[in-house]
Amino acid sequence: MTFTVTRSTGVIVQPSESTPSGTLNLSVIDRLPNLRLNVQTLHVFRHGHETARVIREALSKALVPYYPLAGRLKESPYGDLQIYCSGEGVWFVDAFTDCSLESVKYLDNVPMIPNDNLLPTPPPETCSLDPLVQIQVTHFTCEGFVIGVTFCHSVCDGLGAAQFLNTVGEFARGFTHHRTLPVWHRETIPAPAWLAHALREPKLSLPPPSPLSPSDQLEHASFDISIDQIYWLKNEFLELTGKYCSTFDVVAASLWRHRTRAIRLETDTSVKLVFFANTRQFLDPPLPEGFYGNCFFPVTVTISSGWLVEASNAQAVKLIREAKARLPTTFRNWLKNDQLDDSEDAFASPLEYTTLFISEWSRLGFNQIDYGWGHPLHVLPIQASSIMPVSLVGSPPTPKKGTRLMTWCVHSAHLPSFLDQMMNQS
Repeated sequence: MTFTVTRSTGVIVQPSESTPSGTLNLSVIDRLPNLRLNVQTLHVFRHGHETARVIREALSKALVPYYPLAGRLKESPYGDLQIYCSGEGVWFVDAFTDCSLESVKYLDNVPMIPNDNLLPTPPPETCSLDPLVQIQVTHFTCEGFVIGVTFCHSVCDGLGAAQFLNTVGEFARGFTHHRTLPVWHRETIPAPAWLAHALREPKLSLPPPSPLSPSDQLEHASFDISIDQIYWLKNEFLELTGKYCSTFDVVAASLWRHRTRAIRLETDTSVKLVFFANTRQFLDPPLPEGFYGNCFFPVTVTISSGWLVEASNAQAVKLIREAKARLPTTFRNWLKNDQLDDSEDAFASPLEYTTLFISEWSRLGFNQIDYGWGHPLHVLPIQASSIMPVSLVGSPPTPKKGTRLMTWCVHSAHLPSFLDQMMNQS
């Protein structure tokens, strides 16, 4: 899948009105070292008209209520990560291709997508530090377009980024007021004393996860799980427990089981499933609607590989749901800790081949964004690491139904077995 992209020189988009200046503190979760990275996504739309102009003007309007996103990261004299609300703006690139979206199958083949062509090039060195949001609108010959977004994770989680882009969409559709009032509220998230101290002291900062060997590159594989298969798996759990479960529960359990079978571990090997859950509602009081910062916590499920490969999908779902049920208590206890202990590993799970990370994208709100020409056909999170065993749970391109798994979780030696396990699920 190849095509040529011609970019404009790019511009800085500033808020359309004057905005408050000054420095805002980030929360203790925002300041975690593991979040000092950019998250990149591609949003595929069937058609539009004067797309770049409409989105650029709407972006400028959205930066008024979301003025911190027009600022820049800085560090306080004590080493705390902050945002300086400078109003400098975000980076915007307009681009054109020489083909239609149909000719490249609406970017349905993830490994073949030339991501670098569709994501914004960085701003020139004359910009003071990196903008927190960078966007490229790429026009295809069919009037379809792709929006490539680069977002600073230290400022927003997935829910927050989608909330902001939905507001851009509202202004693009002619709204004079946004429906969701953005709320900062970072100061209301308690900071464990030991962690606040560790984040200020470089010598005490949480160590980064140890990377796998560069030779252990992980292979891509994508799977669509039909609605009928999902219903069948949910019904299996209902028959076992008399309780209902979510689509994420059955999909995560199925992937975890089949991957563990494929990589053929010793039966007494400990395997982990890690996913991050929204914890806004577990604070006292809960964070208000409109909060767009980071507020999530890792849920970790641990069991022996021998048990997992013999378990039914419903039994694995039961493990996942039990771990989710413990989440409110685990999260509150983590916030209350006043000394360094094993809780430090909560956000720093090692990058081990026996640990599978799963991230759910289908419920963040990206699929609901509308700039005036309908919802996206497809939203593609871009996997930044080829050494972190991960799966992204999303939706297949419209009009397909069901769930799509985009995975980078097995070495080449295990790929044939993994493909066979997933294609012939039991």
